[in-house]
Amino acid sequence: MRLLTEDLFYKMLRFAVVGFSGVFIDFGITWLLKEQLRIQKYVANSAGFLAAATSNYYLNRIWTFASQDPHIARQYGLFIGISAVGLLLNNFLIWVLNDKMRVPFYMAKLLAIGAVTFWNFVLNYFITFR
Repeated sequence: MRLLTEDLFYKMLRFAVVGFSGVFIDFGITWLLKEQLRIQKYVANSAGFLAAATSNYYLNRIWTFASQDPHIARQYGLFIGISAVGLLLNNFLIWVLNDKMRVPFYMAKLLAIGAVTFWNFVLNYFITFR
């Protein structure tokens, strides 16, 4: 039982490290689209989030979960599906925090990412990379 607990801990830790790398991709693309190209903030946020999700899938597949599943398209579809629901949660939290509570946009985005990370790990652990 202890090995299972340690294994789960290390998977969570690797998932968090991968997610942290995704934050840079997410924020970079969001900033570029929103601030430089003046694209609407939720479109920019969605593009950044989905680019990071794609990167995170690849890194989690090879490093966090060491998946050997040959059905990569199915697995990627599950990961992106879970991420898409996470994106809805992410945008909802940003809307509540930024638009309703007046938390600065990038602080709201960071808080939303933190909340959605837990959602993503649990569902990907039990569904995508089981």
